[in-house]
Amino acid sequence: MRKLLLSGVALAVLAIASPAFAEGEKQGGSMIVTYKDDVATLDPAIGYDWQNWSMIKSLFDSLMDYEPGTSTLTTDLAESYTISPDNLVYTFKLRPGVKFHNGRGMTAEDVKYSLDRVTNPATQSPGAGFFASIVGYDVATDGSATGLSGVKVIDPLTVEITLTRPDATFLHVVALNFSSIVPKEAVDEFGADFGKHPVGTGAYSLEEWTLGQRLVFARNPDYWKAGIPKMDQITFEIGQEPTVALLRLEKGEVDVLGDGIPPAQFLEVKNNPDYADMIIEGGQLHTGYITLNVTIPPLDNPDVRKAINMAINKDRIVRIINNRAVIATQPLPPSMPGYTEGYAGIPFDVEGAKALLAKAGLADGFSTELYVYNVDPNPRIAQAIQQDLAAIGVKAELLSLAQANVIEAGGAGTAPMVWSGGMAWIADFPDPSNFYGPILGCTGAGDGGWNWSKYCNAELDAKAAAADSVVDPAKADERNKMWSDVYMAVMADAPWVPVFNEQRFTMKSARLGGPDAIFVDPVHIPVNYDYVFDKDVQ
Repeated sequence: MRKLLLSGVALAVLAIASPAFAEGEKQGGSMIVTYKDDVATLDPAIGYDWQNWSMIKSLFDSLMDYEPGTSTLTTDLAESYTISPDNLVYTFKLRPGVKFHNGRGMTAEDVKYSLDRVTNPATQSPGAGFFASIVGYDVATDGSATGLSGVKVIDPLTVEITLTRPDATFLHVVALNFSSIVPKEAVDEFGADFGKHPVGTGAYSLEEWTLGQRLVFARNPDYWKAGIPKMDQITFEIGQEPTVALLRLEKGEVDVLGDGIPPAQFLEVKNNPDYADMIIEGGQLHTGYITLNVTIPPLDNPDVRKAINMAINKDRIVRIINNRAVIATQPLPPSMPGYTEGYAGIPFDVEGAKALLAKAGLADGFSTELYVYNVDPNPRIAQAIQQDLAAIGVKAELLSLAQANVIEAGGAGTAPMVWSGGMAWIADFPDPSNFYGPILGCTGAGDGGWNWSKYCNAELDAKAAAADSVVDPAKADERNKMWSDVYMAVMADAPWVPVFNEQRFTMKSARLGGPDAIFVDPVHIPVNYDYVFDKDVQ
């Protein structure tokens, strides 16, 4: 995830009833969601932050998806699929009659085009690495071939995908936003601006986008899922400070706080009995961390990176967010398979950190920059990090910027250090591989990728691939041990400072209906808009 952390929004990996839970609710009504910053893009091949992820999910569909509010895979644009005995060939039968927003019917050619596009280096998709197991990926991504040779159109409603190796995560991959099916003619028409003029097969279509002010989604009357979506319209209001948005929600003027409950008001809101039915809480597969760019001196020295790890007082950072987290010792969160039990992490040791800097020839410290998303509590957390670094002689200038600017600097490799708050990693799917490839593996380290430490260890990449080739459920423990070894090797190289694993909360207006899991959906961060309904029209 996936997916980046929505400050104040919960992620729950849980099971609820099948999509039938929403079938009896009437369609109609509208909702207003507030955000401080504008949306960077609605192109599913490009968008990869908590703000646009759920929006893209409502505009586009993929071959696979998840049952609403759960991490249980189900078919989506694929009506059915088969897997060859050697686990290398996946054959997907597409649903007939599915239409794009422009009225054209979707076919297998669109599936091939979409997968070719996301892996084309010209697209610069941060999700290209997810498709590395498909035959032809290497030559497609280095530009020496056009398209993925492993993706073949069998007939207008059948597509065949061949892998180079068994991949235990592949069905999850084709459920990601990056696998969304797009029409070539629309991409050709709008070019680089396709992200501002998205055309998909999803439950909603983009009706209006006034930059810096609002986006309006309208219900797709031709959507192939009967009775979905529930709302006629969703308006995303941009430029709303979280504290102002909270006041507006209290007055009934807006319906969802896109940026979450402002941390400074959290305890006041949480302890107010009037809001008991409006606050939703859940756990999440999330880690908040500091990235250390291993290509920028002196962070290219492992001893310097370990010294920074030792300098950070994680207890104090957890207190800043009202103790809504536990200290992280490693990249994986505790509830993720592959988590290494009993590992205490790199200890908080100021004197030890100074000694490591002296060993690296930096007894007097050095100067660097720390990028941070400019929504509370992230600047306060960054100030605490800045103070911790100063204690060992490291002078860190804080660059507090809009989310899109931080993401751009991280992806371009120009940011020495990034505090990930408001953008921190939440699993795209509940598997340990998802915390490696996009954010720690070589494929994510390219220009525009999500591996902001630019850490690339080819030996670990090979071990990660070997772990993902273990597809037999009976060997799950063996696979988890392989992943544990990978993450312990990462910690030995210290490209990150894992800081905390957070519990999250979201807040909605009383007139919005739907199970709690819809508002803390594990694959529709922050909200699965397709299934939210308006109680006033029931």
